[in-house]
Amino acid sequence: MKRIILSAMLLACAMSSYSQQKKVTVYTTAANTDLRLAQTGTLEFKSMPQPLETEPCVFVDPKVSFQTFTGIGGALTDASAETFAKLPKAKQEELLRAYYNVNNGIGYTFARTNIQSCDFSSDTYTYIEEHDSTLKTFNIKHDLQYKIPFIKAATQAAGGKLPLFVSPWSPPAWMKDNNDMLHGGHLLRKYYQAWANHYIKFIRSYEALGIPVWGLSVQNEPMAKQKWESCIFTAEEERDFIKGYLGPTLAKSGMSNKKLLSWDHNRDLLYQRASTLLQDKETAKYIWGIGYHWYETWTGSDMQFQNERLVQQAFPHINLVFTEGCVEKFDYNRLHDWAIGERYGYSLVNDFNSGTVAWTDWNVLLDENGGPNHVGNFCFAPVHADTRSGELIYTNAYYYLGHFSKFIRPGAKRIVSSSSRSPLQTTAFRNQDGKLAVVVLNMSDKEIPYHLWIAGKAAATSSQPHSISTLIIE
Repeated sequence: MKRIILSAMLLACAMSSYSQQKKVTVYTTAANTDLRLAQTGTLEFKSMPQPLETEPCVFVDPKVSFQTFTGIGGALTDASAETFAKLPKAKQEELLRAYYNVNNGIGYTFARTNIQSCDFSSDTYTYIEEHDSTLKTFNIKHDLQYKIPFIKAATQAAGGKLPLFVSPWSPPAWMKDNNDMLHGGHLLRKYYQAWANHYIKFIRSYEALGIPVWGLSVQNEPMAKQKWESCIFTAEEERDFIKGYLGPTLAKSGMSNKKLLSWDHNRDLLYQRASTLLQDKETAKYIWGIGYHWYETWTGSDMQFQNERLVQQAFPHINLVFTEGCVEKFDYNRLHDWAIGERYGYSLVNDFNSGTVAWTDWNVLLDENGGPNHVGNFCFAPVHADTRSGELIYTNAYYYLGHFSKFIRPGAKRIVSSSSRSPLQTTAFRNQDGKLAVVVLNMSDKEIPYHLWIAGKAAATSSQPHSISTLIIE
């Protein structure tokens, strides 16, 4: 009881201080300028009891909070690791600093990697010999050359702690009804237990090498029949696999603390999958979160944030995690296309406002061809390495991500940030040190003057065309 009263008093004190004149520092990235996560000024709060409708505002209310922030990061894939290994030592150190150092970089605090091969591997591979359902031949020798050293280097650069979740793209071919790791297919029922055991083997093997595994997803994109590694799980199949095999196997292996993510596919079918799994109590007890991607746009659809909100409203105890996103169809001539970063900003703001607790980009690094990729599915990453020259190329996506990851830290609480103009999109968090981070995204062609308003005080500022700003209030 004393702790609750103390927390309330601290929040009241914080609110009182926010209503006074506080320091506001603005960091901006903007098109057609040299501004990249650049400090662009400080603001002063003045009295503004009642804004007029003619005065655009971003209203921030630290009294009202929502989900707790887990982290932002990217995937440490085979492709990223192989490209990293081709860089000169100085450039390797630069990349690690750029991603994982919060002072001199953007401070990533989350990561993902693949179990067995995926499209962003140079080849198709498994960890066991054919028809070894007992997993006696299991070994991760393949990962020792590039991926494991890369994950260790990233973890060290992040200060020794980097929560990692792991995802399979496909079981071995012989476990599937199409006898192929590629082109979809279904996991055969007779191998459900062997495949559940496979996750345990993988986690134990990584942890034995000093790489803690924070969590896992059941299957990457379980409704996609791809030309690369893929495996179909209907909602009912995933439900039965979790309930009867993977969930109990994790529990029996002492891994109930691992965060189990289901779905791990696009927002379009998000509610249908979540409701099928979470309305089954025996399945739901094993699930920590629902993962999702942003590729529903392949249909011409906008990003369907309403489906995230519906899941959060229907199942408020569940954790939403953005598990993958990238801009597809790599073109070297588009590396500095401003639309790439804006897609990230648009997703990040709306995903967090829809209840998301963690956000994971796809490959942290790719080469000058958008790979390597063994099926020609070349894509963009926030940072590319030109392996011919050894140089690093930072797209604006890196900076857009940094406006969140650098200033919003694990344990932060999302708070109200409400815009009176639709071109000003916004989200905000209160960090554990009391600082507020307010993100304002402007995807329009116009500069928009506005007031940052808190409890009767406001600071006048302006949002540049095609820009993103983070305003730190302390």
